[in-house]
Amino acid sequence: WPLSAEHLAQAYKLVQAELDAGHLEESTSPWNTPIFVIPKKVTGKWRLLHDLTAVNNQMMDMGPQQPGLPKVSMLPTGWPVIVLDIKDCFFSIPLHPQDRMRFAFSLLPVNLSGPSLRYQWTVLPQGMKNSPTICQRYVANAIQPIRKAYPQVPILHYMDDILIAAPDEQTVEKVFEQMVARLAKHKLYISEATIQKGPSVKYLGTILSPTSVKPQLLSIDPQVSTLNDLQRPVGALQWVRQFIPVPEDWMVPFYQLL
Repeated sequence: WPLSAEHLAQAYKLVQAELDAGHLEESTSPWNTPIFVIPKKVTGKWRLLHDLTAVNNQMMDMGPQQPGLPKVSMLPTGWPVIVLDIKDCFFSIPLHPQDRMRFAFSLLPVNLSGPSLRYQWTVLPQGMKNSPTICQRYVANAIQPIRKAYPQVPILHYMDDILIAAPDEQTVEKVFEQMVARLAKHKLYISEATIQKGPSVKYLGTILSPTSVKPQLLSIDPQVSTLNDLQRPVGALQWVRQFIPVPEDWMVPFYQLL
């Protein structure tokens, strides 16, 4: 896709940041799919997006997938909980070197002053349709030994969000510390700023307290102009479906727009 001068300048900055982080490498791949950049509404920071539609069309869906969200209401009443979030989960999972060439893109030089620059992802790319399933399975395999060691401790896991519940504070803290250490062995690290402890926590669109579970406040912007604008209400509707019946066929038109 053609990028304006401003967008191209931002793309160069974002690509350099991903190169510095080891998420990208230079490439001579024959594959080439477009990228674009958009500013985030809240922070104004720019985000790099890779349109992998053409690649996804050549791929089979990977299974099995998690059939739905875990029910927070099934947790024992009054048990202490800890919620943790894995930082940059997709970018923590390496791509096999033989597969990297499929996820390549190009940057045009300013004023066409030289050959295009081509790069490919070294980690699980956002926008690849099987990335969520791979992420889910990768994290599930990493934490399985903790589940086996503490069968009496409920552990809810969805993508990069994990909730631990236990009968007492000492047990939940012990499992939490071992969980963090186990994840680190798989190069999965916790976002310290998002760790939640205490009588009230937020998890998968819900607010969990010792005696109740209720949905988080839902707000939908009627002005939808970008794909990201659409993704937010669709995600919010997924959380709401835990509390009110929203038939799957009602969601299909939204899915088709994503």
